[in-house]
Amino acid sequence: MSNQIDASRTILTKIAANIEKVMHGQRPAIRKLLAALASGGHVLLEDYPGTGKTTLAKALAQSLDARFTRLQFTPDLLPSDILGVSVFNQKEQSFHFHEGPIFTNILLADEINRASPRTQSALLEAMGEGQVSVEGQKRLLSTLFFVVATQNPVEFRGTYPLPEAQMDRFAMQFRLGYVTAEQELAVLTAQQRGHPIDHLTACATVEDIQMLKRAVQEVRISDELKKYIVDLVAATRNVAGVQLGASTRAALSLMKASQAIALFDGESFVSPEHIQELAPPVIAHRLSIEPQARFSGTTSQGIVDEIVKHLPVPA
Repeated sequence: MSNQIDASRTILTKIAANIEKVMHGQRPAIRKLLAALASGGHVLLEDYPGTGKTTLAKALAQSLDARFTRLQFTPDLLPSDILGVSVFNQKEQSFHFHEGPIFTNILLADEINRASPRTQSALLEAMGEGQVSVEGQKRLLSTLFFVVATQNPVEFRGTYPLPEAQMDRFAMQFRLGYVTAEQELAVLTAQQRGHPIDHLTACATVEDIQMLKRAVQEVRISDELKKYIVDLVAATRNVAGVQLGASTRAALSLMKASQAIALFDGESFVSPEHIQELAPPVIAHRLSIEPQARFSGTTSQGIVDEIVKHLPVPA
């Protein structure tokens, strides 16, 4: 087990270092992104334009020797543009299915909230079950299928808020934020004569990621910490001003992501600190706040932070 943990941590550290060649000052975001990848979840990046959301996703894709597809979401994008469509072959007098961009290993769904709800829903089955149903036929996706979606804040013009069911499919949502002045200066220097992402090479394979997923499942988590996760998630359902609390899927995602982050740290077991670190990005985006509470300044992030702060930690 110790050798497996060391090998897995080496892979994660290598990928993180590769991404950091492009993403300056974003180590916490890279850490969460890789935890989601290793635990089999999907990630939603929400931030203002120009903060590096797309670059982070592309840097991850180029760090892996895997199939990568970028899909720009627009208001006129149709579900068939994502899933694929059957085309009639006159020569053979039969229909042939042409796979859409969803048949890949890493899918970058850029500006996902610019597409209509109908198109957004095309990702539901794929993200939840690793398959798509097209024209009455079930088609399996790759064993490594990872969605990195980006979106601009909903206050921006021309955006459609993601429905609750879609938000619940994302294991994590987090922001990159603005970097410090020193880090921003380093970005300018690095891109003075070109973009460093153009020279980024793969440092891991699909098989490495599959090994990581197996290693994550072997990381131990005590019954007390499982109960702690359940209590954290259940507490969101009883907070004043919360219209919709976190689901059981949130508890599962938090458990798996905590196992992955423990592996990243070279640990063979999950600690309360791992759970507390990931509780906000795993839980907050799943909460629906009542309009009156939202207008008074209540945020889902603040609610989760308060729950983590006051809920007793297992001894």
